[in-house]
Amino acid sequence: MSADESPLAYRLITGPDDRSFCERISTALAEGYVLHGAPAVTFNGATVICAQAVILPQAVATSDAAVATAVDDLDADLEFAGEGIA
Repeated sequence: MSADESPLAYRLITGPDDRSFCERISTALAEGYVLHGAPAVTFNGATVICAQAVILPQAVATSDAAVATAVDDLDADLEFAGEGIA
């Protein structure tokens, strides 16, 4: 990654189920990514192919905070003068 590129918040790493794939996941973890969900695997007729999503925790925290703020802003503007349905 060049100095002017910021890391992606989300990455999906794919490849054959081999040492190289595991090394790529290990490198992402060393860079601060965390696993996101379970790995997915499929068979292409010749080899097992894996996929693993990884995310940067600080990107998720920033996103969650923005969503919470937006929801709070929506709730503050709502006035309901009608009756609810039970």
